[in-house]
Amino acid sequence: MSNSLTNADESVTYDAIVIGAGVIGPCIATGLARKGKKVLIVEREWAQPDRIVGELMQPGGVRALRSLGMVKSINHIDAIPVTGYSVFYDGQEVSIPYPYKADSAAVPKIKDLVFDGNDQVDDDETIRRSVYEDGEREMGVAFVHGRFLNNLRNITKREANVTCLQGDCVQVLKSDNNEVIGAKVQIEGRGKVDFHGHITFVCDGIFSHFRSELSPDHVPSIGSSFVGMSLMNADIPAKNHGHVILGHDHSPILVYQISDTETRILCAYNAEKLPRDLKAWMIKDVQPHIPESLRPSFDAAVAQGKFKPMANKYLPARANDVMGLCVIGDALNMRHPLTGGGMTVGLQDVVLFMQKFGDLDFSDRATILDELLDFHYERKPYDSVINVLSIALYSLFAADTNNLKELQRGCFKYFQRGGDCVETPVSFLAGVKPSPFELTRVFFAVAFYTIYLKFEERGFLGLPMALLEGIMILITAIRVFTPFLMGELMG
Repeated sequence: MSNSLTNADESVTYDAIVIGAGVIGPCIATGLARKGKKVLIVEREWAQPDRIVGELMQPGGVRALRSLGMVKSINHIDAIPVTGYSVFYDGQEVSIPYPYKADSAAVPKIKDLVFDGNDQVDDDETIRRSVYEDGEREMGVAFVHGRFLNNLRNITKREANVTCLQGDCVQVLKSDNNEVIGAKVQIEGRGKVDFHGHITFVCDGIFSHFRSELSPDHVPSIGSSFVGMSLMNADIPAKNHGHVILGHDHSPILVYQISDTETRILCAYNAEKLPRDLKAWMIKDVQPHIPESLRPSFDAAVAQGKFKPMANKYLPARANDVMGLCVIGDALNMRHPLTGGGMTVGLQDVVLFMQKFGDLDFSDRATILDELLDFHYERKPYDSVINVLSIALYSLFAADTNNLKELQRGCFKYFQRGGDCVETPVSFLAGVKPSPFELTRVFFAVAFYTIYLKFEERGFLGLPMALLEGIMILITAIRVFTPFLMGELMG
């Protein structure tokens, strides 16, 4: 371990202390440092991690990295360009390309953060500058998470105003009047050391130890799980696409390439507790639905048995109403990972934060707290769309009732119509259309199209039955969508 990671100066009052150097922490630290703030960022282990989350970034996340001047972090890591999705349903396929750039708002360039072309990618072995910078459509990217994270951390380490510290944050420090004033860190060779700062950011991710500082009941719920595997040298059906494999009798399966040799597969299990024998479950319930070209690599991965289970968590955001504290990223807000929107929400939060707070004096804690309360509401347009979309789509794609199965089939047939029936939904998925009310319109358009299909199938003689089925489908759609939308917008 480098001594430079253990010798942070505890006598300094930092403008900001950042707990956690996952995806969000380095972006917060780098942005504030470029704004002239003195920043301490604390991470338990700075070595490259091995995780199966945060491997596919939607275009909204790429756009946010541009705004922060950190988009070169996707370079030189064998990253795979992502141009859209392919949805498979009982043997049929629909290709859904990402939206045109002309249909999205311009990418904001944040003053002091963007300079010397750091908002544009470089050419490397897999990323083409001409595609990302001059192409007509928005672009996503998939990568090995640890490599991407190392790039972000290295950008942060190069900032003169950032002090990087390796240690275990064991406590958020508070004053006598319960204001947050810093963090206590266990450091190898130094013991427990108190560090003080005007604002402390909690960015310690999905397993956050400190989100409860915001509120004791700020606890995620768990409703389903993914089982991940690495497919080596897989022959994927649609190059440079994420794959969503659906069916009326199985939970969704996600497939996306993350390097030249490795492809990630995530198999949904629609319950919190996983089956005891994962291998048997994979063979019985997943293998029959795997596309033929993927079977050799899938079978080999199952035989190896290197399964990586992951609980899928949901956590609506709370307002940051504690003086001196800002909880952000997955520590604040989580959604179902089906749509790959986590990094997009977190990075867009960082962009909004830099736009609102970057030039403020952090020692003026009362003003910062007022602005944090506004921040909670200003982030709702994009956060509610991505979060509600993830929950609603998972409910349809993992359909476990007849009405949900009908909505699943109706959703696929809606996509088959093409045109606006594809272009608008993928804008939500891509994280480039922050419009909750437009999302509502599209979701219920799918519901009414499903009802129309029932009337068409039943014919004139089956009209009464179709009417009853239609009412039940509409009620199901309302129950799936409306509570989450209202919770996101009003919470």
